[in-house]
Amino acid sequence: MKRSLLVPALMVLFGCGGDGGGGTADEAPQAAVAPLGTATVSGVVSFEGTPPANPAIDMAEEPSCTMAHDNAPTDPQVVVTGGKLGNVFIRVMSGLPAGPYPAPAGPAVIDQQGCLYTPRVLGVVVNQQLEIRNSDSLLHNIKAVPTENRGFNISQPTAGMQTRRQFATPEIMVPIECNVHGWMKAYVGVVSHPYFATSGMDGAFRIGGLPAGTYTLEAWHEVFGRRTAEVTVGDGETASVAFTFTAG
Repeated sequence: MKRSLLVPALMVLFGCGGDGGGGTADEAPQAAVAPLGTATVSGVVSFEGTPPANPAIDMAEEPSCTMAHDNAPTDPQVVVTGGKLGNVFIRVMSGLPAGPYPAPAGPAVIDQQGCLYTPRVLGVVVNQQLEIRNSDSLLHNIKAVPTENRGFNISQPTAGMQTRRQFATPEIMVPIECNVHGWMKAYVGVVSHPYFATSGMDGAFRIGGLPAGTYTLEAWHEVFGRRTAEVTVGDGETASVAFTFTAG
């Protein structure tokens, strides 16, 4: 089953992006948006088996970050709650009307809190602004390591700093790292349209505003790889899709 970060067609007004390649969304002429509909795909990402333990993080040299965590910090590679898997990136892979789909006017946001990236997994539309924030009172050096887009490497030495970048080409996924704190990881899905979502800690997701049709969806997880599913949905309907990942 799936859930979406995109809900009604108005979600096309929201977005993340930056200068990772190409000009800003305001600089590019925006063609009409392909027709958006009233169909919804939703579901839950399940996990079967015993999830692997997440690696411990030694933050001894960053006491301010250590204090931000109630328990000994771990690298949240696998987040399973009640048999449901979070931080799975779900997108419509095929079946949509031809675009182009203009980039949302607003940014998507990734923050640095307690020496971790929040959220761990997120999506942006091509040429949408990605706003990178530093909420920690210490230096972070943010490095994007794409294969299809132009990378970037920027420093944010103080709390409250914000920087914007964007990506010009679809890419699943772009790794984000920190040169100062090697355990810090995040992943950005760069998509040519706004029909994507990230599963929550309860595994749920929802993608709304779809035209009626038959779609192939892909679910991506940083440890367990990819799954695909096909779904048909009509105008005004909600269709359910199930994704299941396993430890093996």
